[in-house]
Amino acid sequence: MTPVFLDHNATTPLDARVLEAMAPWFGAPANPSSAHRFGRAAREAVERARAQVATLVNARPGEVVFTSGGTESNNLAIVGLTGARAARVVVSVTEHPAVIEPARRAGAREVPVDADGKVDAAAFAEALGNGAAIASVMWANNETGVIQDVAALARLSAEAGVPFHTDAVQAVGKIPVDFRASGARLLSLSAHKLYGPQGIGALVFDRTLTLEPPLLGGGQQGGVRGGTESVALIVGFGAAAELAQVSRDDRTRHALLLRERLEKGLAALGPVTVIAQTAARLPNTTLFSVVGVEGETLLVALDGAGFAVSSGSACASGRREPSHVLQAMGVGQGEGVIRVSTGQATKESDIDFFINALERLLSPGGGLVGGAVGGW
Repeated sequence: MTPVFLDHNATTPLDARVLEAMAPWFGAPANPSSAHRFGRAAREAVERARAQVATLVNARPGEVVFTSGGTESNNLAIVGLTGARAARVVVSVTEHPAVIEPARRAGAREVPVDADGKVDAAAFAEALGNGAAIASVMWANNETGVIQDVAALARLSAEAGVPFHTDAVQAVGKIPVDFRASGARLLSLSAHKLYGPQGIGALVFDRTLTLEPPLLGGGQQGGVRGGTESVALIVGFGAAAELAQVSRDDRTRHALLLRERLEKGLAALGPVTVIAQTAARLPNTTLFSVVGVEGETLLVALDGAGFAVSSGSACASGRREPSHVLQAMGVGQGEGVIRVSTGQATKESDIDFFINALERLLSPGGGLVGGAVGGW
């Protein structure tokens, strides 16, 4: 059987149409800052891509600053507003490390979530008081797929006079993301989550804000993010954004169909629980737990069976423990967790094969349940 990729929240394959758009710029003498015809052509290509990305999230082209990816975009938002000073940064406890770590360095106030991973709005509002520098809550969680009420949280932030940032890396291209309507003043994106190239992302931000640039010299992109722009990567991001804009509804319908099929199959297996199943989630994402089976062991077994998925557990420095997201939601020791995230090329038959493989692995003869493998 051909290996099946079910880990699209980690990265998506590069769309052939995106690669075609990028091809002319590989190896081209294209520095957008140059005044000659080659430089002018590169500048036009960059600005066209900037407009494509802006259109995808209903922003103005001048509000889009290209970065190396979601991690840099998140850091630029937080570090750009806090600089080197100690400053209170309000974040949810389930944020991506690219938000939590710079927030902690500045001075984080981490807001709890409920059992479904939804931010406690009352605790969030309380944390905003007394001069927070910035608040940041991701639009949709990369592990669980849980979608936050960004507009409501941004409104609370505005009432407190605190700029609101959202990491929309996982959300864009899967659900509608409207920068203008959301009330957010900063928003992070990454191309490789929507069938674009790796190594390119963007921070969309309200230009009435002043960001302290972390990179000095060059003065590109209005001085916010210096360095010669990578034309091929930016063009690829623009092409992926345009495809996501026109294809999102079809992708969403397809993903929901697959998710329903997957979760119906999981329900029939018995020892499997879908995490945050009743919460609003990304249409392509299912995170499920299996009691008594180690997550990494199940991940390896599924890989051997031909399925690329992710484990919901974080195994760092030889320690096996649930991720910070799962711990915050109360999913603890004794539960192996697997994330399945589908994509535009995933077929219904892929889901059926996956369920059949998982059923075999979890059967008494499969070697994972009641065998030599212990719990966490």
